[in-house]
Amino acid sequence: MTKPAYPIRTRRLTLRPFTLDDHAALHSWQSRPDVVRYLYGEARTPEETADSLASKMSVTWPEKEGDHLALAVEHDGEVIGEAVLKWLSEAHRQGEVGYIFHPDHHGRGYATEAAAAMLDLGFTHLGLHRVVASCDASNEPSWRVMERLGMRREAHFRHNEIFKGAWGEEMIYAILEDEWHRMADSRWRPSGA
Repeated sequence: MTKPAYPIRTRRLTLRPFTLDDHAALHSWQSRPDVVRYLYGEARTPEETADSLASKMSVTWPEKEGDHLALAVEHDGEVIGEAVLKWLSEAHRQGEVGYIFHPDHHGRGYATEAAAAMLDLGFTHLGLHRVVASCDASNEPSWRVMERLGMRREAHFRHNEIFKGAWGEEMIYAILEDEWHRMADSRWRPSGA
């Protein structure tokens, strides 16, 4: 396990730990009902966003099972979203990736590019064997990102929980370390990796 040097640069993006200066950017999407409709919880107040930011700042690299690494994603110097790598199991070398972007930046491939950098961190730096991703089944743009990353759909859970007052459906995707290394080429590897 080797902590990467920050910032991480991809073709168009810069990923780095969050700082206090990122509150306004983080709140710009955490406060939007259209962003949180597929996430647990509701739109956040500025104070709730401050608590969320403090949590994100507390982990700059997963040191133990259960840690969640959230990196700010910048494009041309503007924070436009976040990418997450969760260390689910040390014994089984399992992790999970996720991403949230401000709607003004949807549809440009940024989530795919940032999530690819997180997959590379998980496999190359954290030594993971398997990484999963999940989303609400009706969030097609999110599961399309997973497919573009080369992840395979492993499950479609129907009515698996009551989510925001109705039965929810969840899609589960995964990719293995050897699959990632076989398919990852220069378009996914962060600059300098």
